[in-house]
Amino acid sequence: MKKSVIFFLLLLLTAPSFAQGTAGDAASYEYRSLIDMPTAGVLKKGFFSVSSDVQPLGVLIARLEVGVFEDLSFGISYGGSNLIGTGSPKWYKLPAASIRYRIIGESVTFPAFTLGFDTQGKGEYFNDDDRYAIKSPGLFLASMKNFDFLGFLSFHATMNYSLERYDGDNFVNLQVGAEKTIGSKVSLVAEYDFAFNDNQSVNFGSGSGYMNLGVRWSVSEGFTLGFDLRDLLSNKKWYPGAADRAIRLEYIKSI
Repeated sequence: MKKSVIFFLLLLLTAPSFAQGTAGDAASYEYRSLIDMPTAGVLKKGFFSVSSDVQPLGVLIARLEVGVFEDLSFGISYGGSNLIGTGSPKWYKLPAASIRYRIIGESVTFPAFTLGFDTQGKGEYFNDDDRYAIKSPGLFLASMKNFDFLGFLSFHATMNYSLERYDGDNFVNLQVGAEKTIGSKVSLVAEYDFAFNDNQSVNFGSGSGYMNLGVRWSVSEGFTLGFDLRDLLSNKKWYPGAADRAIRLEYIKSI
């Protein structure tokens, strides 16, 4: 497993590409998610994205996305926990799928709106509760507005309804977030998940919501590296304590 991860990293770093990544003032592509929350961003027509999230407990999630038509993209993803480390991996129950369509484009006075569906959650999958540690977005409506402010300042808001409801704790949920570019290649991102659908169960959210912070760096053309601090409010019950750390890798290229 370690050899395959190293090979994947080398492949991303040495592959030819034609545009900068998603971070910084000179970014060529939009975020489809900040950290965990989906955004109104859509992958450009004729481009594909390969990304991975590396999280605590050996969690590794790989995702492939394709811009199919103008304002329409879809993706597939799969992963599991204990994939990095020792012992037997715990693969997710099923692969996940996502699709998003921008219904309203951004204008000078009006934000962009995107309707989407995504079944990929984050963290360990708990078979007894039939859910991820961080629930998948499910059906969502996301909005995004960008402003010129010492570079770019972007605000995001998402309303979602997860299909992971068998724990008896489900409700329409809200998430908000922001991005601030720092120079041409770096961005800071922040998000808050109110977790209205994850605040009543005995084993999961405690009711304070999930606060996440991250930094994104367009390392080279098409390649973005991210580092995240997740759950700064110590909301999770299944693994209480300090915020956990995660790494995100993304590579975007034209087909």
